[in-house]
Amino acid sequence: MKPKSVLKHWNLFFSSKRRKRWPATAAPSPKSSLKKKAESCFKCLKSRKKWPATAPSSPKSSRSASLTSAQQATQPTSQPPPSPLTSTDAETSPLPSLQERIWNEAYDKLKENEPKLVGVYEKILSAKLHGGDPSSATRESTDNEIGETPRTRCGQMQQLVQAGLDRTQKQASIKQGIDEGLQAVQEVRRIVDKALHAAPEAAVAWVGVCLGLEILSNPIAEARDNRKGIAYVLSRMEWYWNLVSLLLDENKKEQSSAELRRQLETHVVQLYEKLLSYQVKSVCLYYRNWAAIIGRDLFKIDDWAGQLSEIKEAEAAVQRDMEQYNTGESRMQLRKLTDAAGALEMNLQNIHSAIKGVHSAIETQTQHQEKRHQDDEAKQCLKDLRETDPRDDKTRIQETKGGLLRDSYRWILDNDDFQQWRDDPQSQLLWIKGDPGKGKTMLLCGIIDELEKEPGNHLSYFFCQATEARLSNATAVLRGLIYLLVAQQPSLILHIREKHDHAGKQLFEDGNAWEALSKILAAMLNDPISDGAILIVDALDECKTSRDQLLDLIIKPSRAKWIISSRNWLDIEAKLGHAKQKVRLQLELNQDSISKAVDTYIGYKVEKLAGLKNYDKETRDAVQRHLVGNADGTFLWVALVCQELAVSNVRKRHTLDTLKSFPPGLDPLYKRMVEHISDSKDADRCKDTLALASVVYRPITLDELKALAQSLDDLDQDELEEIISSCGSFLTLRKGVIYFVHQSAKDFLLKNASKQILPSGIAHQHYALFSRSLGVLSETLRRNMYSLNTPGFSIDQVSPTNPDPLSPIRYSCVYWVDHLHDSDVAEVNDILRDNGNVHVFIQKKYLYWLECLGLLRSISEGIKAVHKLEALVKIAGAQKLTELLRDARRFILSHARTIEIAPLQAYASALVFSPERSLTRELFKKEEPDWMVLKPRMEADWNACLQTLEGHGWSVTSVVFSADGQRLASGSRDNTVKIWDAATGACEQTLEGHGWSVTSVVFSADGQRLASGSSDNTVKIWDAATGACDQTLNVGRVLYHLSFDPTSNALLSTDIGLLNLDRPALPPVINDRSTKITLPRVSHSGWGISADGEWIVEDGKKMLWLPPDYRGGRPAIDRSTVAIGCRSGRVLVMKFS
Repeated sequence: MKPKSVLKHWNLFFSSKRRKRWPATAAPSPKSSLKKKAESCFKCLKSRKKWPATAPSSPKSSRSASLTSAQQATQPTSQPPPSPLTSTDAETSPLPSLQERIWNEAYDKLKENEPKLVGVYEKILSAKLHGGDPSSATRESTDNEIGETPRTRCGQMQQLVQAGLDRTQKQASIKQGIDEGLQAVQEVRRIVDKALHAAPEAAVAWVGVCLGLEILSNPIAEARDNRKGIAYVLSRMEWYWNLVSLLLDENKKEQSSAELRRQLETHVVQLYEKLLSYQVKSVCLYYRNWAAIIGRDLFKIDDWAGQLSEIKEAEAAVQRDMEQYNTGESRMQLRKLTDAAGALEMNLQNIHSAIKGVHSAIETQTQHQEKRHQDDEAKQCLKDLRETDPRDDKTRIQETKGGLLRDSYRWILDNDDFQQWRDDPQSQLLWIKGDPGKGKTMLLCGIIDELEKEPGNHLSYFFCQATEARLSNATAVLRGLIYLLVAQQPSLILHIREKHDHAGKQLFEDGNAWEALSKILAAMLNDPISDGAILIVDALDECKTSRDQLLDLIIKPSRAKWIISSRNWLDIEAKLGHAKQKVRLQLELNQDSISKAVDTYIGYKVEKLAGLKNYDKETRDAVQRHLVGNADGTFLWVALVCQELAVSNVRKRHTLDTLKSFPPGLDPLYKRMVEHISDSKDADRCKDTLALASVVYRPITLDELKALAQSLDDLDQDELEEIISSCGSFLTLRKGVIYFVHQSAKDFLLKNASKQILPSGIAHQHYALFSRSLGVLSETLRRNMYSLNTPGFSIDQVSPTNPDPLSPIRYSCVYWVDHLHDSDVAEVNDILRDNGNVHVFIQKKYLYWLECLGLLRSISEGIKAVHKLEALVKIAGAQKLTELLRDARRFILSHARTIEIAPLQAYASALVFSPERSLTRELFKKEEPDWMVLKPRMEADWNACLQTLEGHGWSVTSVVFSADGQRLASGSRDNTVKIWDAATGACEQTLEGHGWSVTSVVFSADGQRLASGSSDNTVKIWDAATGACDQTLNVGRVLYHLSFDPTSNALLSTDIGLLNLDRPALPPVINDRSTKITLPRVSHSGWGISADGEWIVEDGKKMLWLPPDYRGGRPAIDRSTVAIGCRSGRVLVMKFS
């Protein structure tokens, strides 16, 4: 290949690299420079930096292709070879260097004439060099880094132009709707691109152009005359640029025209100076914070038109010179450029309005996208909040009870107590109370229907149901009330989103859920949009968990009105006795109204029976008379009797005899039904079913019933439903789940029929359930129950298979240890011996059980179960099983989070990252991943770190165990106190209220209260169960040491002495001497922390050195367990042998 062809080949190759620009060079002869050019090309490609600033050479000299090392350090990569604007031969074209000289001369003259203006301009450019925003930069914080000479500033100007071109390229992404404006921008970009390609060292001419495009493309309105001037200058830049090429095109060799040429060059430089001045001033005006520095007088801000006229006058001077100096062909080319500039100017002037319209469209589109995004997040928030939809519960309850009759509740609308609550703004609470079966729930359903008809009422309600665990706790009540409030007023979701956006679903489920939800509800009720809110809670007596907390919240003054219903229970009476502005409506005191309502209900039920059984009038009337005479104002009694009369085996001719066999009153009726079940052919199966339903911790499904009751395991689905129907006076089946028809039915079985249903006692029934659960788990559990594809399969993507292998064992998987715990002690000790059934289960099925817990999202319950089981085994004295469970506990505590995320990681990460001699790892060695050739070398045994508690946002300053070792409290510089379950590591409470760092925490001897000192000079006394602040003592100083006196109601401090909690004010300060007597220093034997806080010690001997991050806070010690607060906000819990 010939050298010239080789050179052409290299030019073509590098032309494909379009991202950066190669400097234009006057090419030497191919034979002498081919090697240098190739080397230079590879050096440029390798350096991957900006092209160096090079000194301009004379027009007739050729620049060397070789570069200094300093130049290489800033040279661009993969840029195409130069392509001059006019078609000239590379060997004879000196134009780039002349353009560079003239433009740089014009820039230097501007800098000399207006140094303050250019100085500010160069500071703006300096800010842009670093990718910053000049709008936010200050004069003091920004240095002028632009080089003083053309050589030193060349590379910087190229970088600025390239950045400007990149920004204009991004405008293409919004081209829809601004085609003309975008075409104008792209045309200017093409001109800049081509010119910079031809003469990169003249980049000083194009920096202002790129910034001018940025000004035109900004939707914010600037001065109209200034925008018009910018459009004019930008549109004619190609004309200005080509003046140089036309200047030299035809007459460059004619010496006679030298004087004219010098005159023309002078006028061109003056024109360029005015152009640069206009661009620089426009840029400084655009960045207003810099414009203020220069001053209004220098800018002539009100005279943009005058400055543009000066540019046009300079153009005219150049054109007059060109008439004398250039040929007709040159003038023709100039006219063509002038015409093109005119069209371009019009489009550029339209950019501002076009871009403004587009920005408006984009803003609208962004708002729509943001709304969709917010809607999606709001939907997820509601989805996480929803435990149940109370509207669906209401519908289900009404259908189960045979429908809601308006005549059965309309009496209350005219009741004086109800009207007082409704009409009196000061009556905030209506308490409807009565015995079981009096129709309280249906009465509230009717009240809800009536109140919903009234405009302006924001109604929210919840139905507590003791037969269903998820609907029988205070947190569930708040979730339901909040859910319905948001459903009616969607804007209220903002009060939830404030916390949910950070915490996710755990906000409603973790140990702090009650506190968080209480604050959310309070914020919602204080929102003006919630004016007129009415909150209704049915069957408060069936709220089993944290009912006192719920009652405390209800009786607090608020803008909402409340209606609650309950049985006549003393503990509820005691709480509500403190409520002010309440109205009590006792159903027993409205017996006449209730009886009339029941009579209406009887008429409705008898009508349906008559139609079903084809009663004649005589039978119909007889049934109605008997029901009216024996109902005693009890809806439930009527419902149960009519249900019995409706069964298929009660013939019409037997109706009256059957009816008379049902005694008045609920308890006698329940007793009669137990006797009826005992006489049936399925008596044993029915009793087993009732016994099981009476002691389970949640309603169970038919599949679970069959797995747990051995007498039912040979029955099919239809036969199981028949058994439930035979227990119909006590049980009902809804969507495959077994419920008691009423809480009173379960109460009767446990209190009055236990000898018939539970002849061996409740404890034995628990043991039977444990034994059966352990058996079905041992038979069913295996690896990868859902046949998931990969070990990392996320729990969020898991869907149960059909049929679901976990369906029969879901209940057993979670509750088998709880039933063992509640079993007879003698039976427990026997089953927990070494090599017994429990021992074998842990040895062979433990990992499969953990996988199952992960699939059921019940790992936290599993942790509690292992702790509970370990405690039982210790009592039983089984040494080998105790050691195995100790290891099993460390295993689940270490890997719980991993298994929660991806259940199959029980066999991968959990095994691989457990100690080499972990008993669990050794037992399940065969389950370790065979696809892992080289496994990490782990420590031999479990280290002392039992678990790490995370939740504080700053350093933990104080940690303390409760006296029983079951709970752990930590105080932090994040101003909060947290109470943890010491066994599981779950955060039970977060106590907020201190204004500064918490410095000390301590439990009372009984664990019911907790005291915390703070840098806000207060001590707060908290209810450790509810998290409520009972008392705040303003002690006037920071207390670092607190202790409860175990024998009296007093709090002691080594800082100031005795604090009597029975008195609101602080007692006199005890002097230092008496304080020391009150609280002598206690020397601990066993495990503890050294006096300097640097060592964990045993009997005073240094055992474990603590790194600095694990010092500083007050540690907690519970026998061989040590808890340390860390600077990171974590609490490290360690246990030693």
